[in-house]
Amino acid sequence: MLKIEALPAFTDNYIWMLLDPQSRLCAAVDPGESGPVQRWLDAHPDWRLTDILITHHHHDHVGGVQQLKATHGAKVHGPAAENIPGKDNALADGQRIRVLDQELEVIEVPGHTSGHIAYFHDNAKEPWLLSGDTLFAAGCGRLFEGTAAQMFNSLQRLAALPASTRVYCAHEYTLSNLRFAQAVEPDNQEIAGRIEQVIRWREAKRITLPTDMRIEQATNPFLRSTEPTVAAAASRHAGRQLTTPESVFTALRTWKDSF
Repeated sequence: MLKIEALPAFTDNYIWMLLDPQSRLCAAVDPGESGPVQRWLDAHPDWRLTDILITHHHHDHVGGVQQLKATHGAKVHGPAAENIPGKDNALADGQRIRVLDQELEVIEVPGHTSGHIAYFHDNAKEPWLLSGDTLFAAGCGRLFEGTAAQMFNSLQRLAALPASTRVYCAHEYTLSNLRFAQAVEPDNQEIAGRIEQVIRWREAKRITLPTDMRIEQATNPFLRSTEPTVAAAASRHAGRQLTTPESVFTALRTWKDSF
């Protein structure tokens, strides 16, 4: 079984390290800067970086790739549709790759960027997802290049994964996302309870990730656009009756942008 460890970067990014304790081989996910990864490797000299997984081209996800590749010879995997520095393996939807002797499925999830991908490990016991900036804990990414329709469809694909799927996203946005979720659903007790827990965690300097798909289905407004309470709140904010889940999602994303 792989271990997954978070390395903080910049102000609120996480670089995920995939660790194989048996082989002492590891992979870095979205290293926006090389320093945190290099410091981890310096502190663990018996480990070797063999792979770098990239979800999308934004600098805070790829800024450290070239340095790490040059130093360690790691193989760089990333979306075929985006310009990723040092990319060795161009990935498209439905492809399966082996990293650290684990099979990962590539899921195209455009919206945040036009070619964004996620990586899914379908482990029957504990599946997990590297979602980049598409699905966050209690939120979703801004629409920089894609459309609301694309992001809605991307999130629908991820929401169909098993409820036990652990979600490793790339930013510590959980508390601010939950405050928006509570504005949308003030009577949702799971949101209220999650906010209390996350406040305690952050006061203790504790990371709030990973999340899982079950709690996201219960508290993430961007996965709940079919819920009458969410549709009603989005319609009130938009000033018109929203009649489809996609239109509800679009209104929520616009609302969150200025929240």
